[in-house]
Amino acid sequence: MFFRIKPSGGRRYLQIVENKRVDGKVRQVVRLTIGRMDELEASGQLARLLASGARHCEQMMLLSAIENEATMLSMRRFGAPLLFGRLWQESGIAAVLEELLAGRQFEFPVERAVFATVLHRIMVSGSDRACDKWLDDYDIPGTEELGLHHLYRAMAWLGEELLDEEQGDATPFAPRTVKDLVEERLFARRHDLFTDLSVVFMDTTSLYFEGAGGETLGARGHSKDYRPQLAQMILGVVIDQDGRPICTEMWPGNTADVSVLVPVIDRLRSRFGITRVCVVADRGMISAATIAALEERGLEYVLGARERTDRIVREVVLADERPYIPLCLERAGGNETQLFIKEVKVAGKRYIVCRNEVVAIEEAETRRQVVAALDRQLTRGDKALIGNSAYRRFLRPVSDAKPGRKSKLFEIDAGKLAEEARFDGVFVLRSNARISPLQAVLRYRDLQNVERLFRVAKATMRTRPIYHSSDAAIRGHVFCSFLALILHQALDEKLRRAGKRVEWADLLRDLDRLQHGEISQNGKRWQVRTEAGAAASAAFKAARIAMSPRLQTPQQAVA
Repeated sequence: MFFRIKPSGGRRYLQIVENKRVDGKVRQVVRLTIGRMDELEASGQLARLLASGARHCEQMMLLSAIENEATMLSMRRFGAPLLFGRLWQESGIAAVLEELLAGRQFEFPVERAVFATVLHRIMVSGSDRACDKWLDDYDIPGTEELGLHHLYRAMAWLGEELLDEEQGDATPFAPRTVKDLVEERLFARRHDLFTDLSVVFMDTTSLYFEGAGGETLGARGHSKDYRPQLAQMILGVVIDQDGRPICTEMWPGNTADVSVLVPVIDRLRSRFGITRVCVVADRGMISAATIAALEERGLEYVLGARERTDRIVREVVLADERPYIPLCLERAGGNETQLFIKEVKVAGKRYIVCRNEVVAIEEAETRRQVVAALDRQLTRGDKALIGNSAYRRFLRPVSDAKPGRKSKLFEIDAGKLAEEARFDGVFVLRSNARISPLQAVLRYRDLQNVERLFRVAKATMRTRPIYHSSDAAIRGHVFCSFLALILHQALDEKLRRAGKRVEWADLLRDLDRLQHGEISQNGKRWQVRTEAGAAASAAFKAARIAMSPRLQTPQQAVA
C-alpha cells in the first residue's frame, strides 16, 4: 500500500491505494480516501497522521529522509547536561561559584569549566586531559570555546589557597582554599531553623598519583588501594544524617587516620556553627588520645572498637556473660537483619556488643573453606604457606620438627581457630552518647553511606589516579568529584521521593543515548531528538524536567 494524490475537479485528494492483480493485470485499488490535500495541510491533520504512523516505523522515516537528500546538520548529546544542569542550578553550586568569581578577571567562563569537568566525571570519568575532547559531543551551553588549559586553570582556582587572614580554621595538615568557601556557602544556602548537623559521619580513604603528587600532598603511606610504591594523598569525607555530603578534607599521604579526627571536628564546629555534635567514625580513627580529646570538648561519639587488638574489648567486654537482646533492623528492599545486642560497662566506659548471626555463619563457612584448603596444602609442603596472610594466622610451628626435606615445619593451630570463632559476626562500639544501644547501632550502620560515597567516587567517577602536578590543581580535581557526589545524592533524593528506583549504569547509558540535532530538507530545517529510555524518563520526571517534542521547527524550539 502507498499514498496517492488524485486530482478531481481542480482539487487534489489524498488516498491510500493498494496494487492488486485482477484478471492477470495489476490494478490500483483505493482502500481509503483521507481527504482534500489543501484542508489536510491547513489543519495540520496530515502532519499529525504521518507523525503518528512514523512512531511505528522509524526505519522508513530515516530511509525517506535519505532518499529525499535530507542533510543532518548536527547531532549532539543533551540528556546529561539537561538533567544535571538542572540539579547544578537547584543545588546552588552555580550561584556560589559566580559569587566567588565576582571581581576576578578570568577571560573564560570558570563556572562552565567546573560544570563541564563535574559532568565528565559523572558520565565517563577518567582524567581531565580527556575532558576537552569529550566536550565536542555534548551540548553544554557556554562551553563552546573551552580548551584543556581552561579546565586546568579552573581546577587550580578551586584549590587556590586563601589569604593569611582567612586561614583561621585551617587544620595542621592542609590550608584553607577556595573549595572550602564553596562548601561553606553551599551549606549556608540550605541551612534553616530545621537544619540539623548534630550527627556527622566521617571516613577516609587514600588516592594515589601517577605523577609526583604536588608539592606537599603526595607522600608514601599506608595505601588502601594496595599501591604502596606510589605517592598518595588522604581524602576524608563528612556527611550529615541524611546522607548529604558536607565537606571534604585532604591531607598528605603519610597522615595517620587517628590524628585527623579531632582537628576536622574542631574545624567543622567553627566552619558550620555546630554546637552539639555526635561523631560517628570507624575503628581506624580510634586512639586513647582521640577519645580523650573528644570528651574534653564535650563531644558525643559512636566509634568502632578494635575487637582483636584492644585488650579490654577482647578479654573483658567479649567475655561478659550477660544475655543478648534480639533486635530486627529493616534493610533496603524491605528485608530484615537479625541482631543481638548488649551493653557492657567497664570502668565507666560504655561498650555496645553486636552479633549478626547471618554474618557469623558466613564467616564460619569462609574460615572452614580456608582451613580445608590449608590442610590440603600442608600435605604438599608447608614452607610457602607462611607468606600467605590468610593461612599464616591459623598456623603454628611444629615443636618437635626435625630438619629434613620432608619434615613438617607448621601445623594448624586449633587454639587460634577457636579464638577466631569468638569474633564471628561480632562488632563492638565505644560510645558516650546519651542514646540507646539500638540508636547507637543505627547511627554506626549509617556510616555505610560514607563508604558508599567512596565507592562511587573511586569506582564510578574514578577520582583516581591523579596526574596533576600542583597541590592547587589536585585539590580542585578531587573537589570536582565531591561536587559530582552532591549531584548524585540530589538525584537519588528526588528519585526516592518520587518512588522510583533507577540503576545508575542504566541511567547513564540512557542519558548518553539522548541526542538532538537539525535536519535540512527542501530548504526547511527541523529539530529532532532520539527517544528517551525508561531510566532517563524516570529521572526527568523526578526532577520535573519536561522533554521537548521529538520533531519541531527551530522557531518552535526557541519559543
